[in-house]
Amino acid sequence: MTTSAAPAGGDHPRRQHTAGVDPLGTLRTPEDPDCDVFLTGTVFLDIVFTGLDSAPARGTETWARGMGSSPGGVANMATALARLGLRTSLAAAFGDDHYGEYCWDALARGEGIDLSRSRTVPGWHSPVTVSMAYDGERTMVSHGHEAPPPEGALPMCPPRARAAVASLAPGRREAWVAEAARRDTRIFADVGWDETGRWDLAALADLEHCEAFLPNAEEAMRYTRTGCPRAAARALADKVRLAVVTLGSDGAYAVDSATGETAEVPAIAVTALDPTGAGDVFVAGFLTGTLAGWPLADRLAFAGLTAALSVQEFGGSLSAPGWVEVAAWWQYVQSCSDQDPAALRRYSFLDGLLPAPSRPWPLRRAVPTIGFRRSV
Repeated sequence: MTTSAAPAGGDHPRRQHTAGVDPLGTLRTPEDPDCDVFLTGTVFLDIVFTGLDSAPARGTETWARGMGSSPGGVANMATALARLGLRTSLAAAFGDDHYGEYCWDALARGEGIDLSRSRTVPGWHSPVTVSMAYDGERTMVSHGHEAPPPEGALPMCPPRARAAVASLAPGRREAWVAEAARRDTRIFADVGWDETGRWDLAALADLEHCEAFLPNAEEAMRYTRTGCPRAAARALADKVRLAVVTLGSDGAYAVDSATGETAEVPAIAVTALDPTGAGDVFVAGFLTGTLAGWPLADRLAFAGLTAALSVQEFGGSLSAPGWVEVAAWWQYVQSCSDQDPAALRRYSFLDGLLPAPSRPWPLRRAVPTIGFRRSV
């Protein structure tokens, strides 16, 4: 099976979600790398069914009240970063089927993500995930095969970048992570469920290269053998500078071991339609605030806000909010008479960041299906 680099595709239209906001605008210099954030991984075609009252029962047919399709997998994180105005570069394999073509177009043209380090693989079909969302949870079924290694040279990977996002796994070491850290790229890492059941922190070999580690509460407690997520965050801060533990409906807690600072921010109460990709959006929001030099509590609040906005739409990548969505939300909540003034003050840092709202809240971000034929 042969592989080929996909075409760059020329200039892409400005992303509709950023509203021209550059969170790093005041920090940029001519010596900066072209790329703010680099990431690599597997792109899935996600098909999401929503509006289910319960999980499908064996031997029955269940009709969903809604559905949508979008690029998934690592595309969730890449889209979330790009919609927050960061110059994002993704290295991934794409199938040469219709799904792969759609995902490439959605990411490159729709989101302005740099895919020059990505490739199209002839004869390889795109990995697919079907997700069913109900009761604020989801059930997923996935299928795919590992992409064959590339034949021939691809652009240097990783590129010079301000930051990179790594997904850690027990017993696995990714050569690009150490190389990126050697070039002073700031590594932000998340982690998945340990299928081995050992929960050995030492098995996360690339953690030594990371500036920030962002597990959820259950993962953090298991890896640190602690009974409290806050204690787990403090234990993780012995390994990385920034230990951030997400607490679900209770918000998030963070420790900066370099300064001794801690911060805890409660979650925003929302009705969740689909939680797919919310963790990726949280990481993207926290990374954005970190690169911009915001206070720790503001970074947690912004990350939690963007994650809360994302679960109110279906899909992982298409539900990721940008500055337009954040601005519309901020204008809306300030107009509500039942808001807690103290809670509003927690987000007052947004006043100096947001564009003037161009559309009223609520906004719909996702599209209902892969696409429609254009009439000729």
